[in-house]
Amino acid sequence: MEVILIRHTHVGVEKGTCYGWTDVPVADTFEEEAAVTKANLARFEPFDRAYSSPLTRATKLAAYCGHADATTDPRLKEMNMGEWEMQKFDEIKDENLQKWYDDYMHLAPTGGESFPELYSRVADFLDELRRKDYSRVAVFAHGGVLICAGIYGGLFPAEGCFEHLVDCGGIERIEI
Repeated sequence: MEVILIRHTHVGVEKGTCYGWTDVPVADTFEEEAAVTKANLARFEPFDRAYSSPLTRATKLAAYCGHADATTDPRLKEMNMGEWEMQKFDEIKDENLQKWYDDYMHLAPTGGESFPELYSRVADFLDELRRKDYSRVAVFAHGGVLICAGIYGGLFPAEGCFEHLVDCGGIERIEI
């Protein structure tokens, strides 16, 4: 099965803000960015099914791209950043922040989830998806989800995976 993963467009929060699970607004540039994404996505149409994170930044792009009926799944949400949500990284007063910076591939933000936990829920979604009788599906989600899917789909190894993060509005293709 071919899985086309689409990262949401830019968000309307100040750069450097931690916003994983928070349902933040899209940026003022949404219409222009979404038009480019929709045009790039057209080469993969049609889809047997579309899925989306339940967060507005993903569902809004799905709807713009013609998939207002996308099935939402909470396993497609971005990494839960716990107590750091909606704080600027450079203003977080938490002794665990530096530990997380030093080992973000294994440690969780205070009250949040670790990368292995994020990977586990994305892999669970993809394991379930691969049992379905589809040829091609669209998944509207977030950077962390696309990273996990890329590892799962064998596009790149976990080591250095963030070097493969697609831009906002970008597309990643895997086979499962």
